Amino acid sequence: MGNPRLFDLQTNEITEKRAPLAFRMRPATLKEFLGQEKILAPGSALWQAIEADRLPSMIFFGPPGTGKTSLARIVAQSTKANFRQVSAVSSGVAELRRIFAEAEDELRRHQRATILFIDEIHRFSKTQQDALLPVVENGVITLIGATTENPYFEVTGPLISRCELFELLPLGPAAIKTITERALNDPRRGLGKTGLRLDRQGLNEIVCSAAGDARAALIILEAAAALLPPGKQGVIPPATLTEAIRHKPVFYQKGGDLHYDAISAFIKSMRGSDADAAIYWLAVMLAGGEDPKFIARRMVIFASEDVGNADPQALLVAAAVSRAVEFVGLPECQLNLAQGATYLALAPKSNSSTRAIGAAMADVQAQGTKRPPKHLRDAHYPGAKKLGHGTGYKYPHNYLGGHVKQDYLPPGIENRTYYRPSARGFEKELRRRLKELKDT
Repeated sequence: MGNPRLFDLQTNEITEKRAPLAFRMRPATLKEFLGQEKILAPGSALWQAIEADRLPSMIFFGPPGTGKTSLARIVAQSTKANFRQVSAVSSGVAELRRIFAEAEDELRRHQRATILFIDEIHRFSKTQQDALLPVVENGVITLIGATTENPYFEVTGPLISRCELFELLPLGPAAIKTITERALNDPRRGLGKTGLRLDRQGLNEIVCSAAGDARAALIILEAAAALLPPGKQGVIPPATLTEAIRHKPVFYQKGGDLHYDAISAFIKSMRGSDADAAIYWLAVMLAGGEDPKFIARRMVIFASEDVGNADPQALLVAAAVSRAVEFVGLPECQLNLAQGATYLALAPKSNSSTRAIGAAMADVQAQGTKRPPKHLRDAHYPGAKKLGHGTGYKYPHNYLGGHVKQDYLPPGIENRTYYRPSARGFEKELRRRLKELKDT
């Protein structure tokens, strides 16, 4: 049986010519691989494992364009093991079982290991992931998985426990610059034969727009070259670069890792009163196709959780934004979301109400549900008075100032204080009122 290879560098000339620039420029060796010094510095554990062809089962995770698939490609070219590849998008358990059977045969008859690369492993169901456990456990398969998602969210715990995790980070500006220049100058795989160049400003614009994504940088470069008339040489004009950058794809997966990270950054930016950061993360979510109703719901929660009575208007604003999102829809409702986000970011903050309900819930869970004092119980049904319900209740409106002291909490926690207003915003006034009530 032959040795199926992933990413065969001897692709026929037609396929090579038609392949996207980002595919053609993938690094073929560890020396060409840039930007992941944290895990791939010469002499590091992963470097030595690849060089020695003694790989553990592992999962590469990180944003697009950070080198996950390229790293698998390098392994494919360097290993003596039988190398198989499947895509989690199109493969099922039946195909996996065929690969397992072939791997067992290779090991038994030829003492040759099998490395299985699964791209987008987060798309495998729990059943499919569980099918990998026995063969990874007994060493029939060495697994390499790649995912743009946080594996702790999307990969089962038993499979994670059998793999080493390697996080690939967004590439730094220097790496993106080198990759872009390499693609522009390479006459075989890149654009070296076109005579096109980038000035310093153009190169910096690509580096900035790529935001750590090597694939995005090469997509922009290739798009800019395609926008020019055939045979055009020299420096790529700024307007052409601007047009290419405008069509750069935005990476964002609803329900994925960035979904959680972006909404977290959005909430924390508003909590930190940074309106600019809040607007930026709002733009990231909207550009990525996030459901505006989801964003609006989180803003309504935030208005009570983090602003509270320091600015009671905040909840009204957030609720109004939520209604506007339902009524207006995209794209116009981004204006409503932006107005609400900036208001909430700049509103005075208090989590006093949040802490109050948290403390009360803790008491209820620890002590169980207590009955109200008898004077507070419902006294409107026949026989209630015979049970003593309502007896001794003091009607506040009958007293000067509309306030009278009596026990409202159940026996055993009569003196508990849950709500402690801050000294910020409108809560400063509430704090004064509370003190006044307690002093009378």
